[in-house]
Amino acid sequence: MELAFLAPAIPAIAFIAILLFGRWLPGKGSYLSIGAITASVVIFFILLIDLVENGGGVSSIDWFDAGSTQFTLGTSVSPISVAMIGIVSFVALMIQVYSLKYMEGDPRIGWYYAVHSLFAAAMMALVLADNLLFLYIAWEGVGLGSYLLIGFWWERRSASEAAKKAFITTRIGDVGLLIGIILLFRETGTFEIAAIFEAAQAGEIGQNILNWSMFLIFLGAAGKSAQVPFHVWLPDAMEGPTPVSALIHAATMVAAGVFLVAVLFPLYELTPFVLDLIAAIGITTALGAAMIAVVMTDMKRILAYSTVSHLGFMMLALGAGEVGIAMFHLIAHAFAKAVLFLGAGSVSHGTGGQTDIRKMGGLWRKMPITTATFTISALSLAGLPPLGGFFSKDEILRAVWDGRISGAYLIVALIAVVFSAIYTARIIYRVFFAPASDESARAHESPIAMIGPMVLLTAFGAVVGAIAFEWGNFGGFIGWVANEAMPHGIEFTVWLTVLSAALAIGSMAFVFRMFHTGGGAVDSIRERLSPAQRLLENRFYFDELYQWFVDRVVMTTSGVIGWFDRRAINDEGVDGLPNATGWWARELRYLQTGKVYNYAAGMAAGAAIGAIIWWVQ
Repeated sequence: MELAFLAPAIPAIAFIAILLFGRWLPGKGSYLSIGAITASVVIFFILLIDLVENGGGVSSIDWFDAGSTQFTLGTSVSPISVAMIGIVSFVALMIQVYSLKYMEGDPRIGWYYAVHSLFAAAMMALVLADNLLFLYIAWEGVGLGSYLLIGFWWERRSASEAAKKAFITTRIGDVGLLIGIILLFRETGTFEIAAIFEAAQAGEIGQNILNWSMFLIFLGAAGKSAQVPFHVWLPDAMEGPTPVSALIHAATMVAAGVFLVAVLFPLYELTPFVLDLIAAIGITTALGAAMIAVVMTDMKRILAYSTVSHLGFMMLALGAGEVGIAMFHLIAHAFAKAVLFLGAGSVSHGTGGQTDIRKMGGLWRKMPITTATFTISALSLAGLPPLGGFFSKDEILRAVWDGRISGAYLIVALIAVVFSAIYTARIIYRVFFAPASDESARAHESPIAMIGPMVLLTAFGAVVGAIAFEWGNFGGFIGWVANEAMPHGIEFTVWLTVLSAALAIGSMAFVFRMFHTGGGAVDSIRERLSPAQRLLENRFYFDELYQWFVDRVVMTTSGVIGWFDRRAINDEGVDGLPNATGWWARELRYLQTGKVYNYAAGMAAGAAIGAIIWWVQ
């Protein structure tokens, strides 16, 4: 347990070393970065063994004192933190190995690997943090890493704009997170998560304060995990290198929000209204993003909206009161989504940079390994048995049906499952099995350094469902990661399992048949649903609404405030006093001229005025 801090510390040291000495290191620091994240994977296994044998715990040191308050800096080794360390370190390792070939020849490859190390270090520090202050610092480190990697090719305007959009959008939620943390500190006098849990359960935090603080903290989680209405940054984040998208969408940035709600769930249990809000936002995000993904034509943008949708499913599970199920889906999604984005990068690499699915087709002949890994991972997320995503999706549906929220959520969730199957079938067919285009005819399979990590991630993603079952003394991941008193494995509701699988398989078969028989049926559906298609292609006009708000409200208000600042504050308030002093000085100087006739004239005028006043009275 005392070694836990090394998991983030080693990549952080690698970041500093590459930053300072990268130009003289082998591979400009890429091998050092890979070695550092490999060390984090080894530490994960050490932590896992220690956790199983000794139960984990908290290890902390004194940090600093402020008045009578003492702040500590420590790590918390628990099932949920160790699970996150495992997924972050392993996925980051696979992506860094993949990047050796994908980013080969880039003049800033040293900076790329340096920020990769920083990003992974910040995320691992976040999941190990034993207090909210340390967590918030790591949280901002994750935001910084995402900003630098999304805008890695900053010379492209689209990349720099996407980086700013991600940074600003998530900052809005982070303000809420910071205020929520301060409210909890004001009530309890501590940032330590365990101590805050004890105070809340003892009734030492007022219910109104607790409600507001947990709502504000959820704003931060919604920003990082791209929940409505903060979801707009994530699809644009694909402007960074494709391996960066894999890291953000699978194991780091977007997982942070889900983790935050999960790790603070004992507080959320005391705020049922906020849990209801989380469930409502989660199901809205899951359905809305899945619908948008159906009409997108850019391969990476389809996958981005898929991520938003599945993050919504995770939040739905949390709103239903199931931490273990949400974390189970997070891990199944991490493996699959990493493969899907790396697969998109492999397709782009093999086709000369193509990402438009309308210009692809027939790639299964040219890129068989990419086709196999991408298809298996996509089918997993679509919920086809017996792949890992099938079990996690089924558990979410069961949690909604048996949980604390209305059964109406289940109907919407099943509709979202149908849309997920539709966009999955569409991207698989159009990219790999449709008639080959001229551009895809020149495609070629990616090198072993790229397809090797994809194969490993696919294998883990396909069998990850096994951790949900009871094996010997292991009661199953779902109960174990939630630290439940009675750990349990996966539970099936037979009719619901059959229904969800049938909907997914049937929807995919329908889409494959439509495309295979020609485009007439697809064009007919588009024509009939053209208003809905325009709505979805414009992504429910969220971006337009925000741009209008910025142009009409923010800029107008800023203009008024700017005018007031210049005229009232600056011109009158700041410059007005010295200007008035100067004017009075110039006028009053005539009282002291040193000339007798001026003084005589003054006395005569004074006498005349005095005489007039006396006469009037």
